[in-house]
Amino acid sequence: MEYKSIREWPEDERPRERLLRFGAAGLGNAELLAIILRTGGKEKSAIELARELIVNFDNLKEMEDASVAEFTKTKGIGSAKAAQLKAAFELGRRLLQTKADDAPRIPSFKNSREVYEYYRPRFYGLKKERFLCALLDAKNRVFRENIVSDGTLTSSLVHPREVFRYAIKEAAASVLFVHNHPSGDPCPSRDDIDITKRLVETGNIIGIQVLDHVVVSDERYVSIMEKGYL
Repeated sequence: MEYKSIREWPEDERPRERLLRFGAAGLGNAELLAIILRTGGKEKSAIELARELIVNFDNLKEMEDASVAEFTKTKGIGSAKAAQLKAAFELGRRLLQTKADDAPRIPSFKNSREVYEYYRPRFYGLKKERFLCALLDAKNRVFRENIVSDGTLTSSLVHPREVFRYAIKEAAASVLFVHNHPSGDPCPSRDDIDITKRLVETGNIIGIQVLDHVVVSDERYVSIMEKGYL
């Protein structure tokens, strides 16, 4: 089959022209990647190169996490194209962070979905587990947050004494816990459930209600309370 560059394709099939006509949301992942790559390799169009990247990486998250060296293992991807890809993914990450920075300073949540949408940008892309305790007032508004632990969650790192010390000091009416699973699977572990149970029991004793413990990943979340794990 004779090789044709994208410039030789019919205009309504070229990724760049399709984006200008239909908008970015109307394009598939391979077409968007082809626009970022701009050109293909020897006897390979940009969209064919983009499709090869998609085959070589299981999903966009793995592609985002890839190093320059990992990108250049794909024939046709040199350091320049790898840099273009890294820059595009970094801009996406910064956009998520900007949304988090611009969010209301005193959020109030009605359900775990709202908790996830608010905190997702703060946890997005983290390579280690982080356990956050949000302090809420009598109207269920978050007025302060505290990072209790950075690292693999264990009962020694997330001890009720340390968690509730800040809640008592700040006279919180209730607390909400959020932590991430860098693996991408938000299903709570046995340790997650045991830790939550201890925290709920401690909160009941001292009169500070635990509203929920939401486990998040980059794309999904699980509410330990709503799923009935306790």
